[in-house]
Amino acid sequence: MPPLEALAAAFGLANSLLLARRSVWNFPFGLVMVSLYAVVFLEARLFSAVLLQGFFIATQVWGWREWQQVAGRDDKVPVSGLSSRARLGAAAATLALALLLGLITSHFTTAAAPFLDAGNTSLSITAQLLTMARRVEAWPLWVVVNAVSVALYASQGLWITTALYCVFLVLALWIWQLWRRAA
Repeated sequence: MPPLEALAAAFGLANSLLLARRSVWNFPFGLVMVSLYAVVFLEARLFSAVLLQGFFIATQVWGWREWQQVAGRDDKVPVSGLSSRARLGAAAATLALALLLGLITSHFTTAAAPFLDAGNTSLSITAQLLTMARRVEAWPLWVVVNAVSVALYASQGLWITTALYCVFLVLALWIWQLWRRAA
């Protein structure tokens, strides 16, 4: 599995660097990355993460289309922030999804880390939706997701993915600053 994991990681790095530029071209790289990671996570029995990759496939296609409609001549998109009310709604929905997914995977599967995986998956869904909507608040969530992912993937022996998520953590902090300035 390491060659597939390494290939997925390479596409993930390209995706993140293009996201830093707010480029619509991040999506083809993201689409390949999440498709490959669906296989990697299935083998590692991280079932919530596998489902998450399916969600990411759909949002990569949707986001690519949406971002192309608002991109400027330089293929960059504008970004903005959320209202306080929208932040509260996003937090409540994320928590509810995490609890539901954690209960389901802990009772009905052989998931390796059901609640940690479910919480991280729920945060990832919210962060991805906010990224697709071009909201700055996506990036502090990605910081948390990436930090948790380092521990989760290391616990499953996915060392290439663990290293990638260390890089993603640093990139998320950097992109957060870039998007804040751009907003």
